[in-house]
Amino acid sequence: MSKVMPVITRKGHEDKQTTQSGGCVRVSGVGPQHTPATKIWFGKVSNEPGYRSYPHHHGEAETGGYVLKGKARIYFGENFSEYLDMEEGDFIFVPPFWPHVEVNMSTTEELVWLTTRTPDNIVVNLPDVADETLVGFRRA
Repeated sequence: MSKVMPVITRKGHEDKQTTQSGGCVRVSGVGPQHTPATKIWFGKVSNEPGYRSYPHHHGEAETGGYVLKGKARIYFGENFSEYLDMEEGDFIFVPPFWPHVEVNMSTTEELVWLTTRTPDNIVVNLPDVADETLVGFRRA
């Protein structure tokens, strides 16, 4: 039986072969694809100024998010007409199979999330919606 050891993923060596969602870019620091992890995914998610994700959900994964930098809005509900605003220091729990759109509300500053999921980085992209349906969203 082989010995399981801690694994460090150095800056610049994150796994970038993750599922993307439009303007939402995910990189993996801890995950089954490049570490011995079997029940957790932990990564960094970013949106450039004025960008947003496609509508998506995370399958059976439970997701925890933390806004490291920027101002975020998460749209959900019928035709994505409801939303929650977040800023640096805020945490969010995203339930399994919850359709949503992640938005960078700034047209000048990057939005950066730290995100963890169990069991893995599951991303299921859904049909896109027009920017105009997302109240208050504007592109850079």
